[in-house]
Amino acid sequence: MKLATLKNGSRDGRLVVVSRDLTKCSDVRHIAPTLQAALDNWATASRRLENVAEGIEAGAQPTERFHEHDAMSPLPRAFQWADGSAYVNHVELVRRARGAEMPASFWTDPLMYQGGSDSFLGPRDAICMPDENWGIDFEGEVAVVTGDVRMGAGRDEARKAIRLLMLVNDISLRGLIPAELGKGFGFFQSKPSSAFSPVAVTPDELGEAWDGAKLSLPLNVDFNGKPFGRANAGIDMTFDFGQLVVHAAKTRRLGAGTIIGSGTVSNKVEGGPGKPVSEGGAGYSCIAEIRMIETIDDGNAATDFMTFGDTVRIEMKDPQGHSIFGAIEQTVEKYDG
Repeated sequence: MKLATLKNGSRDGRLVVVSRDLTKCSDVRHIAPTLQAALDNWATASRRLENVAEGIEAGAQPTERFHEHDAMSPLPRAFQWADGSAYVNHVELVRRARGAEMPASFWTDPLMYQGGSDSFLGPRDAICMPDENWGIDFEGEVAVVTGDVRMGAGRDEARKAIRLLMLVNDISLRGLIPAELGKGFGFFQSKPSSAFSPVAVTPDELGEAWDGAKLSLPLNVDFNGKPFGRANAGIDMTFDFGQLVVHAAKTRRLGAGTIIGSGTVSNKVEGGPGKPVSEGGAGYSCIAEIRMIETIDDGNAATDFMTFGDTVRIEMKDPQGHSIFGAIEQTVEKYDG
């Protein structure tokens, strides 16, 4: 089942069920007006939504045309958005580039930060920033949406609580990060609103690519129309989504609609840093990673961060080449107030 939230002038939009090929959708306000409402009553609502999805595929359900440009993030705002860093290769490169040692605990205990969740960007909304010198960067990620999770939940329980999957552009302002982290109190200004894919999907839609905790498909990231990243989300994922949910629930319960991100998808090449797509590698899911490798190899970074007019596109396709979640496509624009 595929679900989306369409713009209707309200903060939370209106929930629709979307066809597998992302061309049609059906209004389901009689079942749940919003995705959060469906998640709050998932045991009942999901069955009814599934019936609508089956009706769409069979041609027995009234539909309207689905346009990705009309979609908000599936959850336009959420009670909780916590982003992990499950690809420790990415973390290791960050630290190597600045000459810092990698603590052994990073391989056994996930990193996670709590992001702002009150106003996510839509998948085709512009990235509006007052200053292009803040080091604007995209981060291609996968995320899960959970049902209720009790505090102290185990790994199997955490896996069973995963309701939906989405893609993420977890935007970062790299120029603001060092000063914030230097205060010893984490991210805030350096992590503006994230954007999520037009469609959220239930795990059963992913077939063999989903093993209950990892999604093993390439994440396609294009920068200004050129292939930038093709890293496989199931490779080099040190902590799977079951472990990330367990980590988040260690000291608190998670409410239905909690979003947990994977962190920047990152692959190694023969045990070492990745290579650009143009050189036959899997590329990168953020600009910072190629800059790290340039710094390690050449002593300085050559690739610029995003500037006004730059565009990023993030998408994942099934083995037959069909888009699963629709595409996040965003252009950086100057914020005019």
